[in-house]
Amino acid sequence: MKVVIIDDEPKARNLLEVLIRENCPKITSIFKAEDLLSGVKIIKKEQPKIVFLDIEMPEHSGLEIFDFIDKSTHNFEIIFTTAYSEYAIQAFELSAIDYLLKPLRTNKLMEAVEKAIINFGKSHINLKLIELQKSLKSANFKKIGLPIADGIKFVNFEDIILLKADGMYTKVSIINTPQILISKPLKHFVELLDAIPTFYRPHRSYLINLKYIKEYYKKDGGYIIMDNNETVSISKDKKEEFLTIVQNIG
Repeated sequence: MKVVIIDDEPKARNLLEVLIRENCPKITSIFKAEDLLSGVKIIKKEQPKIVFLDIEMPEHSGLEIFDFIDKSTHNFEIIFTTAYSEYAIQAFELSAIDYLLKPLRTNKLMEAVEKAIINFGKSHINLKLIELQKSLKSANFKKIGLPIADGIKFVNFEDIILLKADGMYTKVSIINTPQILISKPLKHFVELLDAIPTFYRPHRSYLINLKYIKEYYKKDGGYIIMDNNETVSISKDKKEEFLTIVQNIG
């Protein structure tokens, strides 16, 4: 049986491959892709029975998979691999979508694979995916899962002061907590927090929580001081928009 692993993190892809080879003897061929479009090409060519799919990836989310695949001609089960928060997991369960929460556990992997084999061709995955997308966009989820070295740190959206790009990494500043370096680009968080109105991107390198703005200075082209005393730049093309927003807060 063929499977495809689609995940932008090399370590995550390799770990899942090792766990599958060691614990899932019914799986005979494993293909890997670092982004959704590369994965779609493999799916179309290899016709796998199971696709292990990360949700948050650069360029295209795993939730967009059926935007690039004809549902009527490609039949496979999806097992999502995700670092989503505990609240978002409820959405997977309500939609009856199978998932593996990172960091991965062997027993959960084996259960998910057996379930996928039993349900093959019966699960109407595209309909479930639509329900999942709706659930994940709801306002009920107030936490975000931040992948760290020894697991996942769950943080309330409202406790995040700002996020700063650092190459392909992001520095996350949280109230009453040391700054955390996350191995995800800022774009990942911009998309993830898009539905939260208090988050604003004044500059390509920053995403800030408006509730933690302390001061705005006009000099030197204009810049923001946050409650943690960090200085945030404002792009020239964002200055007017930013001033309009802050003048209407409260």
